Amino acid sequence: MTKPSIILHGGAGPWEKDNHEQVLKGMRQAVIAGWHVLKNGGTALDAVEASTIILENHPLFDAGVGSFLNEHGEVEMDALITDGREIKFGAIAGVQHIKNPIQLALVILSDAKHCFYVAEGAELLAFKLGMEYTSNLSFVTADEFADYQKRLEQGKPPEDRGHGTVGAVALDSGGNMASATSTGGSPHKRKGRVGDVPVFGAGGYADNQYGGASATGIGENIMRYFLSKHVIDLIATGKDAHTSAHESVNFIAEKIPNPEIGVITLDANGNVGASHTTAHMPIAWIDADGNVQASMNKPYSFS
Repeated sequence: MTKPSIILHGGAGPWEKDNHEQVLKGMRQAVIAGWHVLKNGGTALDAVEASTIILENHPLFDAGVGSFLNEHGEVEMDALITDGREIKFGAIAGVQHIKNPIQLALVILSDAKHCFYVAEGAELLAFKLGMEYTSNLSFVTADEFADYQKRLEQGKPPEDRGHGTVGAVALDSGGNMASATSTGGSPHKRKGRVGDVPVFGAGGYADNQYGGASATGIGENIMRYFLSKHVIDLIATGKDAHTSAHESVNFIAEKIPNPEIGVITLDANGNVGASHTTAHMPIAWIDADGNVQASMNKPYSFS
């Protein structure tokens, strides 16, 4: 029997406002939710879903409630969930009325025919399945609406509030690996823009033999080098999880100046790793003694 493990991120970014304590509190709540699933014999898929739902419902993160508004003042959300047993995934992009996008991504994972749905097609599927359909306004926080108005008035983004994409990677007692990634995208993005999050291998990846990963940051930079798959490819060469995360991020940083990216990972033995090029990237994990750990910045201590 494999020892379960889980790690989460809350988005690579500046996180400059004085909200670190609240952010880390949310991260701890989310990792506890996933850990509870794993401790009770649940699957890695159910664990990453449970953790991600907590973060999608938290207004300080750019996923679900709290998502950035696009150029037209709308929320458009993307999500990906990956299953390391058969190296499968379920993904959605550009949805506007699904309360928890990661739940729809998980349903799509079990679809025998298709694995990626977008916009109205994704929402029609959710409606047919009886999933909760909600107003786009319900995702908009007062802070983000104020920032959107400033962007319109100034013609450029105001000081970044720092919140970002969320993600989770888990290993269950059966040795199964899964990852989940969810986002509202970048602030004032063009309508229809899709970043790395729902792209398998970029926003997330899982392979039971080696490990799983979830990425965050500027999606265009992550997609160019398939960051999540890059991490697992390094683990496959025998490198440990933390080294693989660090070297993958550095590899992209050598190709793209200031790429503003980050990644978390687990290997098949449950060892965790994380790295980023931004000022901060909140993460939470369960240590070897079963205790909840959380941090805003590297160097992370995983011993």
